[in-house]
Amino acid sequence: MANRRPPSRRRPAARRPGRRGAFSHRRSRRQQHRDAQLLLIGFVAVAGLTLVWALISWLLANWWALIVLGALATMGATVWDHRRRRQQAWERVRQQALRYGLPQLDALHHRDFEYAVRDLMLRDGCTDARQIGGAGDNGADVLATDPLGRTWVIQCKHRRDGDRGSAVGTPDLQRVNGTARQLYGADVVLVVTNGRFSARCQPLATQLHMHLADRRTLATWAGGGRPLWELLPKIPPPRKGR
Repeated sequence: MANRRPPSRRRPAARRPGRRGAFSHRRSRRQQHRDAQLLLIGFVAVAGLTLVWALISWLLANWWALIVLGALATMGATVWDHRRRRQQAWERVRQQALRYGLPQLDALHHRDFEYAVRDLMLRDGCTDARQIGGAGDNGADVLATDPLGRTWVIQCKHRRDGDRGSAVGTPDLQRVNGTARQLYGADVVLVVTNGRFSARCQPLATQLHMHLADRRTLATWAGGGRPLWELLPKIPPPRKGR
């Protein structure tokens, strides 16, 4: 009989680590990372406490340094407060002396015209007056609270050619009227222009309880010292408690 080769024995395939083993390995690495973070935090905390304790010990041993530091801090605060008060005083003087002529206003960019209106409101005592015109302004360019507590929402319409330019129309009034009271709680809704309004604007403004400041009113306001609420008719009374 022919010699038969004994059957070969296959080695069992090596088992690959299952998902459970891989998960345990990742969890172990995360735990090591957390431990390292905690160790670092602990080291920083100990170092910080050591530094604070050393500083306190030094100050207790050198109490005169506290007196010097206190004197320097007091001196610095006094100088800062003096400069702040002086700056505020100069700012009040500058605002009170602020005047614009119509040629100056005509030459402005429309955004600069909004800032000019804001500055005039600041001059007249509206300490919170701010320019907000731009994308998403909902028709409001300047917001201000006058000294009697009334909230003003102002839309500014600048015309490069003054009263020779296109007239401000009723859509401009309707746009600001639709948001001024609902969004900003306006007591006074005003549209101001260095140009002119169309003939239909004044009747609509009266109907909507709005106010208009045309080129002539703007000239009186910007070139003089009287606030707008003394120049415009039928301004709402002051808020209660004022």
